[in-house]
Amino acid sequence: MKSLLNPYKGLPKEIYILFVGKIVNSIGAFVHPLMSLILTQRIGMSAFEAGQFITMLAVFQCPCMILGGKLVDSIGRRKVIIGFQTLGALMFIVCGLIPISTLTAKMMILSACFYSVSSPAYDALNADLTDESNRKEAYSLLYMGTNIGFAIGPILGGFLYKNYLPLIFIGDAITTLVALFLFIKYVKETKHKTCENEVEEIEFENSKVSTVKVFLKRPILILFPLMMILFQFVYSGWGFSLPLQMGELFGNEGAKLYGFLGAFNAIIVITCTPLLTSKTRKYNPLNIMSLGGLCYGLCFLIFGYSKIMTLFFIGTLSLTIGEILIAINSSTFIANNTPSSHRGRISSIIPILMGSGYASGPMIMGKIIDISGMYMACMIVTIIAVIGSVGMFSLNKVNNINNSYERK
Repeated sequence: MKSLLNPYKGLPKEIYILFVGKIVNSIGAFVHPLMSLILTQRIGMSAFEAGQFITMLAVFQCPCMILGGKLVDSIGRRKVIIGFQTLGALMFIVCGLIPISTLTAKMMILSACFYSVSSPAYDALNADLTDESNRKEAYSLLYMGTNIGFAIGPILGGFLYKNYLPLIFIGDAITTLVALFLFIKYVKETKHKTCENEVEEIEFENSKVSTVKVFLKRPILILFPLMMILFQFVYSGWGFSLPLQMGELFGNEGAKLYGFLGAFNAIIVITCTPLLTSKTRKYNPLNIMSLGGLCYGLCFLIFGYSKIMTLFFIGTLSLTIGEILIAINSSTFIANNTPSSHRGRISSIIPILMGSGYASGPMIMGKIIDISGMYMACMIVTIIAVIGSVGMFSLNKVNNINNSYERK
């Protein structure tokens, strides 16, 4: 056990504070997992109206993240996090104090928008605090902290939902403020922290290079999200097509059995993240993500032929290993290839691009399932995962060529 935790030794103390904050914040993440139930059962929306609401929420968050990225690079990481996390928490407190109504839904949108503005600040901050020698371990620790919290939060939220709905909003806000208190007390501003490539950083700062020019100068930052769109498209099947498949096979028991797979996924994430981080720390992030894509493909290949729960657990194991490999390396790769002067802006744009794969997955896969059935849908997803894996592996050569050109 000690050997598994060795990669996490010697990280900046701020990373450990952020790790604790991630656990606290995620434990109290009651609202998002229960949003569809709140909208339909408590506010009275139809399923279609709730779907429109959630889509609208995602659309509103995109410009908010872009605004956040701009603010992060201009006024600093710390101010953006403190200001907008506080505003987001206050909106949830309002939701808990007023009668449940359409106004509650509007406050939920506003809260999500405030939180989205602060999102790029955390990515930029994490990159500032680390370098290429310890960045993967830092992102791995923060990823694990989030999942530890999420393994507990939805369960607590489920107990509160029936009789204590206001506490869901207030509890979510309180845990955000507790995590924010730790941040204010122990984490300082990192905007002007010296980066690894000082000469290149001065070039960006002095010329006031636009974000578009940064992307053009580093084409890998354009190609990488394109491959990640494929991976995100595939991963969306975990939350969309798999529950439908479980319902087809097991009827009314499908939802409960899918819940068991979700719990299994959380356990694997928590227990295997340190192991996989330790075993892959010396390897190129793009190659590791390529392997993760193959794990995604194997998962849905197994799902396509699954009729018994044992195979579903094996498929979920493969999916979760892929999820860990991709999650801990994607953030590392973006940070390693982004100048700190543009970290906020790029940390807002790339997640939006990658998220389009996850957002479009249910709509496209739903159509395929209606026309050709679940087996064909799983086979198509498997092929997409393999294409993404080959593409991600090829990006390593592109990145090496680009780096050689820059050195000349």
